Amino acid sequence: MIAVANAVTYCGARPVLVDCDPATFNLDAESLPKKAGRKTKAVIAVHTYGHPADLGQIAGFCRKRGLRLIEDAAEALGGSFQGRALGTLGDAGIYSFYANKVITTGEGGMVVTDSRALAERARFLRDFAFSKERHFWHEEVGYNYRMSGLQAAVGLAQLERLARLQAARNRNARAYRDALEGVPGLNLSHSSQGHANWVFGAVVEPKFGISRDELRGFLARQGIETRGFFIPIHRQPAYQRMFAGERYPVSEFLGDNGLYFPASSALTGKEIGYICAMVRRARSSR
Repeated sequence: MIAVANAVTYCGARPVLVDCDPATFNLDAESLPKKAGRKTKAVIAVHTYGHPADLGQIAGFCRKRGLRLIEDAAEALGGSFQGRALGTLGDAGIYSFYANKVITTGEGGMVVTDSRALAERARFLRDFAFSKERHFWHEEVGYNYRMSGLQAAVGLAQLERLARLQAARNRNARAYRDALEGVPGLNLSHSSQGHANWVFGAVVEPKFGISRDELRGFLARQGIETRGFFIPIHRQPAYQRMFAGERYPVSEFLGDNGLYFPASSALTGKEIGYICAMVRRARSSR
């Protein structure tokens, strides 16, 4: 998701891209040593679509190199790694409360950290960098990243329902997997311990008989909305010049062939059954 690279670019830093693991869609930890240079300050581990990144290996690399570890848990609220909540294992964790997330405030997000200094710094920057000593005095360039009281109240109420909403997402994932497991050419998203199951995705391979986009079109005609996987950052117009000539074959393949199905916590078993039946029908109608 382009927001990850944007957050680095906003700071005047240069993002460095690492290809992803084909099973989990997350940063390929084996490639980190090749991509981290002497100017590298931090690693951002994204828990893509709610899959836990390999934090054991990534955190170990960061400790060895003296790098900060930032967890992008925007899509992974409710997930865990070795018994700890995703977003709480790095120096800082980031969550999103956009409308399609497990819990929502409509927009906005949250930063969590065990560091008092980092928390104070985040509070300072999010509020225009107002000086504590002098009114309307700004020694740094800050941001307007404040969440309104109304949004916060909605978020607190949603947080009380997190366990129930997460359980529904987990049921959805099991229902999709039970109904679609074994469909030739449909490579279902990897299931791992601690997976937050924000969405349920699949990669459409040649054996399926029709392309990802043809499947999406067929499902749309049946009243079923789907989304393609994220387009790789190096292919985005905003970053094509920065990453000219670079190739990330796994990301490119997933971006061209991956999709995810409806995943709302309010989905019923009957609705998931209908979706899966239409996926099978799309293959037989080729």
